[in-house]
Amino acid sequence: MYSNKENVNILTALLVKHGVRHAVVCPGSRNAPIVHNFNQCPDIKCHPVTDERSAGFYALGMALHEKQESRVCICVTSGTALLNLLPAVAEAFYQQLPLIVISADRPQQWIGQLDGQTLPQPDALGRFVQKAVSLPEPHDDEERWYCNRLVNEALLVSHAPVHINIPISEPLFDFSMPSLPDERCISLLPAQMSDRTLSHVCRMFMHSQRPLLIAGQPMNANYDEAVKIIENDERYIPDFVLYTGGSIVSKRLKHFLRKAKETWLVSTDGDVHDTFMNVTHVLQGDGDVVADQIRFLLEQQPHPFVQLWEDLLARIRRHADNFVADYSQTATVQYFEKQLPPAKSLVHYANSTAIRLANIFARHAIYCNRGVNGIEGSLSTAAGMSVVTTDQVFCVIGDLSFFYDQNALWNQNLRGNLRILLLNNGRGGIFNMLHGLEQSAARDRLVAAEHHTSAEGICQQNAVGYRRASNMQQMHQGIDWLLTEPCDRPLLLEVITDAETDADVYKLYYRSL
Repeated sequence: MYSNKENVNILTALLVKHGVRHAVVCPGSRNAPIVHNFNQCPDIKCHPVTDERSAGFYALGMALHEKQESRVCICVTSGTALLNLLPAVAEAFYQQLPLIVISADRPQQWIGQLDGQTLPQPDALGRFVQKAVSLPEPHDDEERWYCNRLVNEALLVSHAPVHINIPISEPLFDFSMPSLPDERCISLLPAQMSDRTLSHVCRMFMHSQRPLLIAGQPMNANYDEAVKIIENDERYIPDFVLYTGGSIVSKRLKHFLRKAKETWLVSTDGDVHDTFMNVTHVLQGDGDVVADQIRFLLEQQPHPFVQLWEDLLARIRRHADNFVADYSQTATVQYFEKQLPPAKSLVHYANSTAIRLANIFARHAIYCNRGVNGIEGSLSTAAGMSVVTTDQVFCVIGDLSFFYDQNALWNQNLRGNLRILLLNNGRGGIFNMLHGLEQSAARDRLVAAEHHTSAEGICQQNAVGYRRASNMQQMHQGIDWLLTEPCDRPLLLEVITDAETDADVYKLYYRSL
């Protein structure tokens, strides 16, 4: 039996027709009719998460994995519960993920009247959602049509988060409807890049004197080191950049590519993302399709400028592979990547130092919340992905990111396929690498948030397997354990290093290029 609330039933029916298969649900009474419906519906699997901020990133992790197969929604109760989703929604917005935010609400007449859990919820997520609608409680056929139309309009957005707000009047807990309504489902025919357009793009690339193909997240290359080596060498400056989108970590690379004559952007949503300040053409389509076609053509007909760059990147990869690092976070990530099994491994890196080390040593696709680049939610995102896959999911994360997001482990959904490599040097390590900041007496305690916290107790209270390493031998043994130990609960290796040594080794890597 389903709720007797028509707007809730219309929403539930259309979620199923639009392919929603996973719902992250948070506790509350006002959203109970929605959660009840989801639980009753055989096509939707519910994943309970108590902390709304963490729940948002759980849903984000699921959406990352499921985006080609099914849609993911997250449901919260009324009031400030919705506001706790904003960091995850902002991240989903910049990663162009179709996360569906569903919030229960009080009737409009009670907003601003000092009633419990009331605030203006429509448009509360601002510009970080592509569309926001608030559903009426229908009283006639016209209002039912309007409710149906609003839900369809929101669910047709396929490249960004949307927000569906549902005012629900009391009584809340009447579950007397025997079935969901057979709702009208509006479909959108996606815009596809034509063969003619693809051929034109490829022709432009191959006929340019100095073309460069740039693919952002989740692809990875040692571009940061390359730009440092070549500096202002005119031989390496492209005249035509084909950018298939995605976030780029290297600030050096972004500044370097602003010297290019022009950039053609392949964008899933068809919007302008002028990262290099020289976009002249935006093509709506799948960047992977374009990149694969370019690579195929280069195999048939090598291009001298592309080969110039390939030789440079190959040299840098050899340097990274052969670099001998003292015990440090650099040595840890280097060893982890060398031992990582190539198949059935999904690897998340947290922001700041972790993702920069991944750019040096990783030779595979990686996940990172680079849409907004915040430190919050990295662990929750990886944990969310681990819930919807049988593959091993690894999360390489720094101490501030980990302790900020420790509630990701306070969850009943986790299994042994989640493995965490915690890099703990007692502060935000990136701040030891910022030239000039060492002159400030506030750096360590106030800017870098110096601390003496360990993850051992957190792991113990959440039934997470724990090991600690404080030297090279323990680190090697710990990573081997993390990669191979069979377990039905998550595992965490905490690698304790010195922040000053970490900074010195990292800088030595670049000086020795």
